[in-house]
Amino acid sequence: MKNIILVGKPNSGKSLLFNQMTGMRQKVANFPGVTVELKSGQLGQHQLVDFPGTYSLKSLSKDEELAIEKIHEAMHNPKTALVVCNLDATRLESSLVFGLQVRDLALQHNKGVIFALNMIDEVQRFGHQIDTKQLSKDLGCAVFALSAKTLIGLQEFKQALLDAVEHAEDFIPATTTEPEQAVLENSRSLSKRYGIKADVVLKRQNRIDDFLLNSLFGGLIFLLIMFLLFQSIFTWASPLMDAVEIALAEAASVVSSSLPDGMVNDFVTDALFGGVGSFLVFVPQIMVLTFVIGLLEDTGYLARAALICHKPLSYFGLSGRSFIPYLSGHACAIPAIMAARTIESPRKRLITMMTIPLMSCSARLPVYALLIAVLIPDVQYLGGVVNLQGITFFVLYFIGIVTALLVSVLLNKMTDLNKDKADMPFILELPTYRLPHWKPLIHRILTSAKQFIRRAGPVIFMVSVVIWVLGYFPQNGELQSSYLAMLGQWIEPIFEPLGLDWRYGVAILVSFLAREVFVGALGTLFGMENADENISGLAANIQTDGLALGAGIGLMLFYVVALQCVATVATLKGETGSRKIAWGLFLGYGFLAYCLAWLCASFI
Repeated sequence: MKNIILVGKPNSGKSLLFNQMTGMRQKVANFPGVTVELKSGQLGQHQLVDFPGTYSLKSLSKDEELAIEKIHEAMHNPKTALVVCNLDATRLESSLVFGLQVRDLALQHNKGVIFALNMIDEVQRFGHQIDTKQLSKDLGCAVFALSAKTLIGLQEFKQALLDAVEHAEDFIPATTTEPEQAVLENSRSLSKRYGIKADVVLKRQNRIDDFLLNSLFGGLIFLLIMFLLFQSIFTWASPLMDAVEIALAEAASVVSSSLPDGMVNDFVTDALFGGVGSFLVFVPQIMVLTFVIGLLEDTGYLARAALICHKPLSYFGLSGRSFIPYLSGHACAIPAIMAARTIESPRKRLITMMTIPLMSCSARLPVYALLIAVLIPDVQYLGGVVNLQGITFFVLYFIGIVTALLVSVLLNKMTDLNKDKADMPFILELPTYRLPHWKPLIHRILTSAKQFIRRAGPVIFMVSVVIWVLGYFPQNGELQSSYLAMLGQWIEPIFEPLGLDWRYGVAILVSFLAREVFVGALGTLFGMENADENISGLAANIQTDGLALGAGIGLMLFYVVALQCVATVATLKGETGSRKIAWGLFLGYGFLAYCLAWLCASFI
């Protein structure tokens, strides 16, 4: 089996081409640095490897440095038979700068090269034709026009690729290597000869940008989009959450009625459906969050948002590129911290990584949703489009963002400003506005739900079982006399100033493994205590128990700030290379979270 490597610049449709060629589904995004690891898939009897996108073989960021290093390794690998270089037909000059560099590198290593002229449908839409036969002669390599989105020329390209692997020596470039200046001049000359005029492609894009990037309306539109993003997490997901809750309740009733009374029945009802089931209810919110962020990525707005945010973020010692990891952090902090590699400045990259844990990730969603359902009434506005619970969601996310910015200012003042004298200017390519490709987007939504369940499910199951065992014995379900009550009462003095009893203390402690465990732990605890009462839902149980408003708000703020994720701490250690920074953030954010919770419990 031989390797075919796929390379290209960001925003050129490379990852979508990889998906279509292999049948695999990989995240496709419209900003640099999203593909930070190699993806491979089967293509006939061979392996197609998708490399991270990069603009040049000379790195400008840590992420590009990694991508270039992997490309050089692949060129040295004897298993690599062919190089496929993906070109954006709508932006031929910038694509060819990288393409010519790759062609020359492949020639040095005697590797065959084929150019995939992608997005040809958009060029044809403007009535422009590209003479691929003549372009092939000028490049000294085969060129195939195709569209990964509309599938134009895809089958022909796939078959030609499989044939080319068997005769890769026939596809070694027929030109000599060129100096850097010659590459720039050649790419410009070829673009003028074959490419579509930039003003034709950019005409529509500029009209939209004149509105979305307007100095007055651009910021307001951005704030409105962000508000709708967080509002949708609660409003749009509610019907799905209700459906999951009803299905779980029916399943619990059927299973419980089929089992005899006793320990097994109690375990299934309280540990499984009470613990794990309480967590599954919130999976629809993860799906809605992924869907909205996916829309922003695929349409091209996300890069515009980074541009809008650059000036305000610079006041806090950050870059416009920090916006992308920040927004990604609302899904999961781990890939967001890795995405910070695209920030050229070492100091801004470090500050961004250190403040990403303050973004409210998807693991916090179940905690927020539960506490909001307990504390905030479901008051509707604008015919149900906006509700008070959704506004509270937005406020919690906003508090996390503001806290991150304030911490950034503090970190910025603590670092040596002279280190960034050689910082490069902020440069960001604005991709063409495009409609999303729905199949990858839908698959991404389903994948995010599966990954969330696979990552959190086993942990929640184990924690729920341990909590149930500790709470059931030695008195067969007498919670107040159980081992868990003894442990909880021992640690209760720590959480008593926060207005929380031992049950919340136990749930907080076990959630340091993963924040979402908090819901499953409380589900197990309250499920056991209220097994004989006719109360549906964990939120109803907590409301009946009487959680004070100040304590509840303090608990929400605690989860906004506290770094309760061992995996995030490990990722911070790996990316920063410092154990001191990783555990220092863990302790610092934990102390700040405790203080905020204490203030709320004391004065609200």
